[in-house]
Amino acid sequence: MGLVIDTSALVAIDRLAAGAAPEDALGRLVASVGDEDTAIPAIVYAELLVGVELADSKRRSAARRTRIDALMSHAALVEFDAAIAATWARLFATLSRAGRSIPANDLAVAATALRLGYGVLVGPPDEQHFRRIEGLRVETLAAAD
Repeated sequence: MGLVIDTSALVAIDRLAAGAAPEDALGRLVASVGDEDTAIPAIVYAELLVGVELADSKRRSAARRTRIDALMSHAALVEFDAAIAATWARLFATLSRAGRSIPANDLAVAATALRLGYGVLVGPPDEQHFRRIEGLRVETLAAAD
């Protein structure tokens, strides 16, 4: 088994470890996933890089980049390939027909998790819409993690 890490979990961990060294934030993530393999969908990596680009200072940009590099040294990057795209399309159609759509980037995270046979680790704000996806194991980062 394994877990795909959603941006919402990384943001929650980042907030919990505010001002801490990148290793401390990474340590919180490792504690959250236990012994499970971890993967970062390409869309999550892109969202993290947006945070680097939009930082309000060079110092904050560099700190964010350092945290991303530390994370990526411990988790596999998963490209959005044809198989994941097909899963995304199936999920999109199913949720659209039911009137229960979720944001496209989160749908890509869910499709990646399903394709790998993994669950998804999310932050509390995003838990509910991931739960709309049948067969997806959703783990929520607890505030005290």
